[in-house]
Amino acid sequence: MTVVWINGAFGAGKTTAARELIELIPNSTLFDPEVIGGALAHLLPAKHLAEVGDFQDLPIWRRLVIDTAAGMLAELGGTLVVPMTLLRQEYRDEIFGGLAARRITVRHLLLAPAETILRERIAGREIPPDLTDGEMRQRQWAYDHIEPYRTALASWLTADAHLVDTSALTPYQTARRIADALGSGAVPARDIVQTPEPTAETLAAGVLLFDERDRVLLVDPTYKAGWEFPGGVVEPGEAPARAGMREVAEETGIRLTEVPRLLVVDWEQPAPPGYGGLRLLFDGGRLEAAEAGQVLLPGPELRDWRFVTEQEAAEMLPPVRYERLRWALRARERGAALYLEAGVPLG
Repeated sequence: MTVVWINGAFGAGKTTAARELIELIPNSTLFDPEVIGGALAHLLPAKHLAEVGDFQDLPIWRRLVIDTAAGMLAELGGTLVVPMTLLRQEYRDEIFGGLAARRITVRHLLLAPAETILRERIAGREIPPDLTDGEMRQRQWAYDHIEPYRTALASWLTADAHLVDTSALTPYQTARRIADALGSGAVPARDIVQTPEPTAETLAAGVLLFDERDRVLLVDPTYKAGWEFPGGVVEPGEAPARAGMREVAEETGIRLTEVPRLLVVDWEQPAPPGYGGLRLLFDGGRLEAAEAGQVLLPGPELRDWRFVTEQEAAEMLPPVRYERLRWALRARERGAALYLEAGVPLG
């Protein structure tokens, strides 16, 4: 099963090219995630929608895109052609990672007309006449996203996607160019960490590593949203502390020589679609300046790393994860492990 994701700025011609493309690829189907955003406008309270500037900022939209794409492929098989702008790398990672977890291959293309052509297309774009102030709002929306598109293009998008310059191409010619690139193997499957979706409670081990200023190391995984501690799910038959050591080596290149000391055991309550389970945090100790400067991010698993203060961590971590860190730091100061439930110490 394959997803062909056609990315590009608003007005790049993704949808029209996608409609042509499904005529060229046998057993292919068009899936436009815009319909998910339209459905959420009817399903979610207006107040909740008003709190976000874009429906892509809604976690439910990103989950539904993954689930809908996987469901359509399970039903229909073949290839799913998805025309959708993705300018935030963390959203790309979350969606592509979710598809990879379902063993779905993703091939990522970028339609990139010259900016002058892009602006001309936005200006000439047809707007549904039944929208109140539709023309002004829709065009302004597209213009406002040119700058974020430029930023993504300069930082990660060009390196991640197979670029197709559509400045002088018709939609059919664009589709033909895409089909030829797919057929020749010029568009590789994205190298995405395939983290299987849990089907029951899991046991996970994280390791806290500190620099000489006692700041803690946080990492930014590509396969899920939000900052995290180095670590991961404990494999069957594996000792939790050893799992933490293995994950630290895999994620950062740092090889711990001593088994880390337990700081907290936290029971994470199931919250659909998650199953929860036990989360253990260990003290990996303080790294020398030379060691801290050699942190690596091997493979596609992590996007970034950073040593942060407890106050900075509060701004970066989800609330339950921060509470886990906060009590782990207190346990480290006291020299005694703590038992938590949903981030709250008991006993």
